[in-house]
Amino acid sequence: MSVTEMFNYIQGFLSADQDVREDIRKVVQTLEQTAREILTVLQSVHQPSGFKEIPSKCAKARELFCTVRTQICNLKTKFPAEQYYRFHEHWRFVLQRLVFLAAFVVYLENETLVIREEVAKILGIEVVREKGFHLDVEDYLAGVLIMASELSRLAVNSVTAGDYTRPLRISNFINELDSGFRLLNLKNDPLRKRYDGLKYDVKKIEEVVYDLSIRGLAKEGETVGDK
Repeated sequence: MSVTEMFNYIQGFLSADQDVREDIRKVVQTLEQTAREILTVLQSVHQPSGFKEIPSKCAKARELFCTVRTQICNLKTKFPAEQYYRFHEHWRFVLQRLVFLAAFVVYLENETLVIREEVAKILGIEVVREKGFHLDVEDYLAGVLIMASELSRLAVNSVTAGDYTRPLRISNFINELDSGFRLLNLKNDPLRKRYDGLKYDVKKIEEVVYDLSIRGLAKEGETVGDK
């Protein structure tokens, strides 16, 4: 093969690669749009009247996840399954956002932490790497940490809405989450930076609970909750 032929071959390879990446980007853009729509639906729970609408908002979000599953199915067709990590950078951010949204929906529904397998089911993807398009552990953890920030905001807005028991429950949940992350030896720099943010979320929620406590509202909230 001559030098010219070799470089023509390389150019053909690069052009094919760029075509694949462009097809992936187009599908990822649709995923990002759907993620924004789900976030818009869920943001209303932060409004004073939003807590009463949590069941309906979660149901609407789950309907939109049907669109997500369709879009991910389309994404799977754009590249060979064994080259997942070659193109992972294109959908990593939106996938983490979708994990956050799925985790937030599950928390709003039953105040528990969604497991990785359930998130994968909601998104219509695999857990096991060998099966193709899957939910990477680090993407799952990143999404959970984004949810923690959203819960710290929810704790503040709960007080504004007159719900004094919710911040206490959020505080217990976030503290358990923090304890869980402390068991991990995080070597992924972006993930570790996100985890550092969890410490501020814990502190912010503790301040909310402390403020309720010194105002006597925490005990009042517990009494109302018991009733």
